[in-house]
Amino acid sequence: MRYGLVVRVAGFTGLLSFCFLAVAIGTDYWYIIDVNKPNYTGPGALSSHSGLWTINEGMSATSLIHSFAADTSSLSEVERHLLGLHKAVVILLPLSLVLLVFGWIFGLVSSLAHSPKLLAGSASYFLICSLFTLSGVSIYISYSQHAMEEFQRVVSPQDLAYVNVSFGWSLAVAWLSYILEVASGLHLVLAARIIQLKGHHESGVTVAII
Repeated sequence: MRYGLVVRVAGFTGLLSFCFLAVAIGTDYWYIIDVNKPNYTGPGALSSHSGLWTINEGMSATSLIHSFAADTSSLSEVERHLLGLHKAVVILLPLSLVLLVFGWIFGLVSSLAHSPKLLAGSASYFLICSLFTLSGVSIYISYSQHAMEEFQRVVSPQDLAYVNVSFGWSLAVAWLSYILEVASGLHLVLAARIIQLKGHHESGVTVAII
């Protein structure tokens, strides 16, 4: 397999993973609550969709999620736990996004240097970034499940019959980013292996000539 093609694929998947994660973090379709209550005549829509930073209710009502500025003294143990999970998510995913920038630069330098050690280091870096993304997404899923359990506890079964909850496309984009981060790391591992084999082959040819 050609070295140039492998490092190009690694660079392209690394760039795509950054773009997808940036889109996921910046959009508000991580969690969708669709309420279809018949004969509802209230002042606003009951359905909502939320992201990492905001909750959008109806057509225009938007509220910010204050994870770090919230007063925890009046919160229950469950609410504190949910707040802690949300804090972890909004730390891990942006951190992964920043790390991807440096990883892409490191990968570019190592591919131009044709150094197996640098390429292996870049691959490890991308795989570590993917762990941050995976952890953030997994914690968000756990956070959503715990929040839904708390919601089911306080809402009557009759009202729950009209509620449909689902994860949105923002979460799917974050999963794609994780997959692309892993793919980029594995391609860099392959590139390092190609350089190693090429070096062994050239050394063997040199010894044979001597």
